[in-house]
Amino acid sequence: MDLITARPEGLYCPPGDFYIDPWRPVERAVITHAHSDHARAGNGHYLAAAPGKNILLSRLGDIALDTLPYDIPITHHGVQLSFHPAGHVLGSAQVRLAYRGEVWVASGDYKLEPDGTCAPFEPVPCHTFITESTFGLPIYRWPGQPVLFDEINQWWRNNAENNRTSVLFCYAFGKAQRVLSGLDTSIGPILTHGAVELLNEVYRREGVALPPTFKVSDIQDKTLYRRALVLAPPSAQGSLWMRRFGEYADAFASGWMQLRGARRRRGVNRGFVMSDHADWHGLHTAIQATGATRIFVTHGSVAIMVRYLYEQGLDARTFETPYGEEDGQEGIEQDGTLFKDAVQPSSEQSTEPGFPTNSTQQSVS
Repeated sequence: MDLITARPEGLYCPPGDFYIDPWRPVERAVITHAHSDHARAGNGHYLAAAPGKNILLSRLGDIALDTLPYDIPITHHGVQLSFHPAGHVLGSAQVRLAYRGEVWVASGDYKLEPDGTCAPFEPVPCHTFITESTFGLPIYRWPGQPVLFDEINQWWRNNAENNRTSVLFCYAFGKAQRVLSGLDTSIGPILTHGAVELLNEVYRREGVALPPTFKVSDIQDKTLYRRALVLAPPSAQGSLWMRRFGEYADAFASGWMQLRGARRRRGVNRGFVMSDHADWHGLHTAIQATGATRIFVTHGSVAIMVRYLYEQGLDARTFETPYGEEDGQEGIEQDGTLFKDAVQPSSEQSTEPGFPTNSTQQSVS
């Protein structure tokens, strides 16, 4: 029996009777992380890694949510389930399932380079590994973080010396906090869009060290704009909100900036190659580290990844999913509270049991 199959509602575990990151409402949803293409409203019960609890609640509201610490399993309908760090964003997790001697791991989204804003990726040995392939082409090779932050800080410094506001567009959840972790605060003040600041507050409550930031709408002294770095979601680009800065330089932080023409299509002055997903080398390093002989590939460059893995002697297959291919889906409106594609939850309270998180738990080696 396959531990995970594809159904119209999402990736389904038949013996456990639950779904992983379902895209339609289901009774029991195991969530890898809180980006909107993986965590949707409308499910009866949710189970997620404990570090992602407050992010999920801030985005989905009052849901029936149970959480587990990393590496601590529960058993549900005979299936042992545990979460393991994915290194993608705060609370992101791989889902390990063990049943009758078979071990499967659904990775969700992941990256291998630690960044200080979330628990770093940990390879989980398994027989079958489900991997993303958002950037599953050899062209995608990320620069090291020291090089990347040197570029961002120098761009900001040059603008500040010319009394020009620096506006950096980046996704509000995950990417913005990662940018913040590498900024040189001696250059000037760091200002944020409200959607970014909402998530900053959650990160700080979870103990993630971020430099001081100020919400743009709270700034009274407009002269501060001239040396400031402003972090804003892509949805702010071209909006009335931007007019307050007068003449400004803008940039976009994304893995897509690796491609020629991406910056031009975004209509910004500068592009920084920065992704919260694994690049080509990272994907194959992660796959190899699991020891899995069967690989399922989801969203992104699926056909190319499957062919390459097959040529390496692996049993490579695909799951068709509607997960977005954006580099770290922002998925929230500007007030930071609503899904753009949310399914409204039922007004009826579910009477089905959730996950047995109060059962006997022990560490998974």
